[in-house]
Amino acid sequence: MNMYIYFGIFSIILLFGLIVTFMVGFSRKNREGDQTYFQKTEVKWVRLTSFYVISIAAGLLALLAYIRYSIG
Repeated sequence: MNMYIYFGIFSIILLFGLIVTFMVGFSRKNREGDQTYFQKTEVKWVRLTSFYVISIAAGLLALLAYIRYSIG
């Protein structure tokens, strides 16, 4: 597989993450403030941790695919 395809995939993922981060940061709920922010923190920690686990797993799979196809 061509290396530019991997760069394109990684760039799309990075841009998606950047756009979503700005959408969350500039949302109406964040601008007005959330009075219930510190409630149900356990659920929020589980959700955040799952995002990191999924992201790390996807990164490792991409790295393994890159290694496999760049050597072969």
